[in-house]
Amino acid sequence: MIQFSNRYIQLPDVLWRRQLPTPLRNPRLLSINHPLADALAIDADWLLSPEALSGLSGHSVWPGAEPIAMKYAGHQFGGWNPDLGDGRGLLLGEIIDSLGCRQDLHLKGSGPTPFSRMGDGRAVLRSSIREYLAGEALHALGVPTTRALALVGSDEPVQRERRETGATLLRVANSHIRFGHFEWLCHSQQHTELAALADHVIARHYPECLGAEKPYAALFAAVVKRTATLMADWQAVGFAHGVMNTDNFSISGQTLDFGPYAFMENYDPALICNHSDHNGRYAWYLQPSVGFWNLNALAQAFTPLVSVIDLRTALEQYEPVLTQHYDGRMRQRLGLTTLEAEDKTLVQAWLDLLRAGDKDYHSTTRQLGMTRVEEQLKAVQQDWPNQEASATDWLLRYQARLHRERSVEVDRQQRVQQSVPAYVLRNYLAEIAIKAAEAGDAQPLNTLLAVVQSPFQVRDEWSAYAGLAPAWGRCLTISCSS
Repeated sequence: MIQFSNRYIQLPDVLWRRQLPTPLRNPRLLSINHPLADALAIDADWLLSPEALSGLSGHSVWPGAEPIAMKYAGHQFGGWNPDLGDGRGLLLGEIIDSLGCRQDLHLKGSGPTPFSRMGDGRAVLRSSIREYLAGEALHALGVPTTRALALVGSDEPVQRERRETGATLLRVANSHIRFGHFEWLCHSQQHTELAALADHVIARHYPECLGAEKPYAALFAAVVKRTATLMADWQAVGFAHGVMNTDNFSISGQTLDFGPYAFMENYDPALICNHSDHNGRYAWYLQPSVGFWNLNALAQAFTPLVSVIDLRTALEQYEPVLTQHYDGRMRQRLGLTTLEAEDKTLVQAWLDLLRAGDKDYHSTTRQLGMTRVEEQLKAVQQDWPNQEASATDWLLRYQARLHRERSVEVDRQQRVQQSVPAYVLRNYLAEIAIKAAEAGDAQPLNTLLAVVQSPFQVRDEWSAYAGLAPAWGRCLTISCSS
């Protein structure tokens, strides 16, 4: 049984509407996230019960839950849209996890709400599986993210580009409040409610701001830093979000709303993972600048609470925070522990090599890091036949760098092993799991889930998950529809 508390519903009712879920037809439990259940202090055996399935599939509301749809707005592909909100998900309430922290439980795919905009309020199995896997993959890579506790499939017919079946996902996040919540209240001139929302966010997510001379300015500055760190994390692990609208940005700095995402395979900074993004607004290399654009939109929403000078001062911290965090993660990927002025150019030269050689972002870096120094030159000559000269030049720079910091071979290899994944959530792997689940077999999904939850731990039985994408899996395009 889950013990709920519900603070968000105590906010002004312009921010939410009560809504009961719509039951799924013939629901069946496909997967339970056991590590997350442990972290939330929820009995995994209870999740197997008919009572749990009833709540997960919208047939009942668990005791203590008060399902609501949240109202917000946002900038979508740069255009303002005031008519947004939870159109296919319900915030059930909050729980206290095993560490004493509050977490939201949100049932995605639970049917229409007042904000569905003539939609059916459903999420299809395909997209639900992708979100389920992505949350675990990012979490295992050390990236702040929403996650999911359980996945339920059904016989519910749902029409998208093709006829599919509906699913529900019990999403877990430390907050479901978005930049778009603040934008909507500001642009609709509801400034009293805006202050109430800011007070709620400070109390729950940024208590360190309570004692600040200017709490709202401190709040915005803290959001800037968390967002900058998140963007650095995405770039370092090669994650492309695909739909970086302001209504898809969490105020708490977690990755939110997985649509047409992708993890970088062959290194290509111009990667566009959303086949609807015809102009490349959300191309991978643009993600840091889009994050800054979104923070500027949030700054506009904070103007009734914070002076323009304080907002600009906070925004000035975005680039240095992002750069420092990104540089640190990239040094880890190369097994470096100290800081040198040359590191930035060394890292960029490595990325340029990967791009010129059409090399895999993760496996090539991991192979370099796991190869003994005295064997690296031979490996370069074998693996980079068309870039041997430039690759050799870079390798000599890298080895000199290792020598200067007196790197110990076994320690360097261990650092790389713990920083660069052996298993990556490639689109083709997700596609295999999706096809099997749609055919009634959830085992490939649950095996892939275990793999992405332990991306650095090499196992013989997982060897099939370590390879590069086959020809059919190299050109998969992902849509926004879910």
